[in-house]
Amino acid sequence: MIRGIRIDKDSYGTIIGVWCIAAALIWCTAKFIEPLWISIPLSAFFVGMMFFITYFFRVPKRNTPSPEVSNLVTSVADGKVVILEKTFEKEYLKKECIQVSVYMDFFDVHCNFWPISGEVSYYKYHPGKYLLAFLPKSSELNEHSSTCIVSEDGREVFFKQIAGTFARRIVCYSEKGYRTNRGKQCGVIKFGSRIDIFLPLDAKIKVRLGDKVKAVESVIAEI
Repeated sequence: MIRGIRIDKDSYGTIIGVWCIAAALIWCTAKFIEPLWISIPLSAFFVGMMFFITYFFRVPKRNTPSPEVSNLVTSVADGKVVILEKTFEKEYLKKECIQVSVYMDFFDVHCNFWPISGEVSYYKYHPGKYLLAFLPKSSELNEHSSTCIVSEDGREVFFKQIAGTFARRIVCYSEKGYRTNRGKQCGVIKFGSRIDIFLPLDAKIKVRLGDKVKAVESVIAEI
């Protein structure tokens, strides 16, 4: 916890690693670069990087809209809606769905949150490449994890956490039989990444292509 901001527990190692590298660079700057007009701004940059990386892995406090309404699907991540189309989901659901994809840039919160309450019926981790996350092929070729949740009334919501060019680790709390609670943290993707959400064809979509959404607080659809 830093000044009331909670830091993702699975990112401590990354943060410590960055701090150690930055501290070493600051020491080298002070030791080997004599002109102050160069060494001071450079050291300040490294200090800023240390604090930015720490802030990057923040877990924001969000309010779930209408918690008593069970058919709302909220965004898994902060970011921009980059794909909104009908597609065939071939990994698990094996049927046509509406795909809503949210791309996270470097400045978005990268912690992810359960989109609905229910039970995890499927989970699988896929190692892979690190293409740019907004490319269509990244959904299948990049490192990603896949989760399907069955709501209390039997509706299925399938989503993928997809790593991007700079991401090297996906953390997902999913396991078969796990009871989810909409709006609670479900994992984190480190650095650039994307979320693909697959919804039933009769879902009432509440976002448009290009919309900026916030995890937990933005309603993606009603199912």
